[in-house]
Parts: sequence; C-alpha cells; structure tokens
Amino acid sequence: MNKDLLNFYKQTSLYTDLGLYKEFAINLPNDIKELCLLQRNQIIHPFDLCNAKESNNVNSFYGDMTKISKTSLKFENDLFPTAQSMLAELLRRDKNYSKNRKIEDKIHVCCREQAILLTSILKAKGIAARVRSGFTFYCSATSKEAGDHWICEYFNEEENRWVLVDADMCFDANTLKEYHIDFNLLDIPRNKFIFGAEAYLGLRNGTYSEKEIYYASNPKTLGIKASLHGLFYDFHCLMNDEIIFLHLPKYIVDKNLNLSEDELKELDDLAKLMLNPDENFLKLKEIWNNNIKYRIMAGGLND
Repeated sequence: MNKDLLNFYKQTSLYTDLGLYKEFAINLPNDIKELCLLQRNQIIHPFDLCNAKESNNVNSFYGDMTKISKTSLKFENDLFPTAQSMLAELLRRDKNYSKNRKIEDKIHVCCREQAILLTSILKAKGIAARVRSGFTFYCSATSKEAGDHWICEYFNEEENRWVLVDADMCFDANTLKEYHIDFNLLDIPRNKFIFGAEAYLGLRNGTYSEKEIYYASNPKTLGIKASLHGLFYDFHCLMNDEIIFLHLPKYIVDKNLNLSEDELKELDDLAKLMLNPDENFLKLKEIWNNNIKYRIMAGGLND
C-alpha cells in the first residue's frame, strides 16, 4: 500500500482530532474487539430511546433504561459532533471509562459518532483509519431495505489490507441474534456494506430499486435522494472531513436533491472513482481541491 496514502489517513480532522485526550486514547486497549466493546458500553443509540418498548426496558443491553432522565435529549448528536467532545463529556460524567458505566452517564449518539470515535482512537495509536458512509441491510432484524450507516475502516499492516469495523453494532451475542448477523462485525465482508458510491451507481443502473435504499430522515428519504447523502458523506470522509448529518453541498440542498440528468452524470464520474478510492486517490483529491461546489455546505444554520 502507498505510504503517502496511509500517512494521509493517519492524519486527523476537525472531527477526529483528540487534542489533549490523545494520550488517553493511546492507552485504551489495542485489541480491536476489546476496544469496540468498551466503546459500545459508553453509548446509547437514540433510536432505542425513541422506541417506547425499549425505553421502558429495565434489562436492556444498555442497562435499566428507566433510569434515564425524561428531560435528557434522546439525540445528543448536535452536542457532540467530534470525537474530542464525546470523550470530554464521557469523562466529565464519569472519569472511569469502563464497561461498567452507569446508564445515566452514557451519551446518546448514532453510528456516525461511533465510527468517528473509533477512527480517532485508532489514529491516535498511529494506525491509518478512515470513516466510511453507506448503507446496510444488516442493521434491521426484519427490513428488506438498506438504511444509511457509518462504520470505520482501518489498515491492518500485518495483512496489508483495509478492514471494515462496525462499533455501533457491537452488542452482546443475545442482542445480535435478533439481527441474524452471520459474519464478523470486526471484519465485515465487503459485500455486506454498500458504500455511498455503490448505492448511488446501483440505483442509476438498476441494481437497486428506489425502495431498497433509504436515508433515515423524517419522513424517510428513498432512492437517488437517499444515495446522495451516502455519496457525499463518504466523499467527505475519504478526504478526512467527516461532515455532520445536517450538511450537504448547497447546490444540492437548494434543489431539494432534485438534480438534472446532466448533474447526475457528473456525479456518475465521481462515484466511479470512489469505487476504488485508493487507486483513484489523486483524482479524487484533485476534484476535492478544484470542484468547490462539492464542499460548500448547507443545512442546519447554514442555509
């Protein structure tokens, strides 16, 4: 693997730099399974807090859900968009970063934040790592739709390959049975994760139907519009810029994601390069540097 490429992914971003918490991260477990399970025990997924049955479960994977204050935000993503902010708040609530964290001291964030936190810890340890965005069928126990999802990808130097890891789904064995997952979440097969570019091109060429790919907005966003989220999230991740859910390129937001055929064809070219981001890294970097409409963000307060 190209050393310059790996060095790029050892660098941190606004979202993955740990600042004064870098030394703390370095001293966390090196074993990827131990590291992921430890991290998973610090975080509650907001979807479970929004589920009436799960939010009243006294014996959930997370612990006694009834101990969480009714005034707590179900989604704390807006409060902790960076790895540094997550670690700072976790250690403020309880300085002991352990599997025994009280449920009321956990933070409520999604797969994006899980991926960013794991990636930042690996970078702190000197490992090339990057966040990836796309879609999966495996995150739902019953759905035949692929929902948006973020995971971590790190480079295993001994095996000379990239490894996909899903910290967000690292539940205990009993919980995972509900999802019928028959593969290793610490080394996800490539055909189990649909990268943003794969979803976009798959919708363009008919591999996926409009109803198969969705983005978990309210109401749910389907098809090409959903894939635009994954495409641009992943493009920014590949450039070490792990943008938040609320942000997309302004030219797309202004059109309510209704792009012309010429604009879609332009994105076909970007997506095709993203199918092999290592081989096409310099071309992707050139697009990043020169096509600034892909980097002028809108969403949230930036409308």
